[in-house]
Amino acid sequence: MWIKYLEGGIIIKYISNLIIPAIVLIIIMYGARKKVDVYDTFLEGSKESVGMIMSLFPTFLAMILGVNILVNSGFLSFVLSLFNPVFKLINVPLEILPLAAIRPISGSASLAILNSIYEHHGPDSFIGILASVMQGSTDTTLYVITLYFGSIGIKKIRYALWAGLCADLIGIIASIIITNILF
Repeated sequence: MWIKYLEGGIIIKYISNLIIPAIVLIIIMYGARKKVDVYDTFLEGSKESVGMIMSLFPTFLAMILGVNILVNSGFLSFVLSLFNPVFKLINVPLEILPLAAIRPISGSASLAILNSIYEHHGPDSFIGILASVMQGSTDTTLYVITLYFGSIGIKKIRYALWAGLCADLIGIIASIIITNILF
């Protein structure tokens, strides 16, 4: 009988609808137990977050503008086309190159590229699997540095950018090698 409900997703849907209200209720009960005015504390935190958002906004705007200029100008496509012979030699589809180039910059743009790859080639194709492994093996380094360093006012990032981009490059190379070996 339970299998029938699990297959239909009734129980899972019911549980997923209750998770957020349950967490809020647990926080309120914990605050009441510790004798903390939960509502006033929530309002104070909200006021602080508005200030933080306003201080981060110029950094995000500059990053979004830079990504849009890079993608929409065609410069990225031109640079990637220069590496075409090398990538054909090592069995890397050219359609994966925009994902590899954009992933360290923007998570949303890389998800849009991943979705485009799925639509054109399918998620179970070699390129779909390679794109999935690459998406999971890398991070949005520039976004992370912008968010974390910008939120606390650090202007000199020293080696964080190079270490993050090196980790992304290793993730890209490893995803290509592993996908070629396993698939």
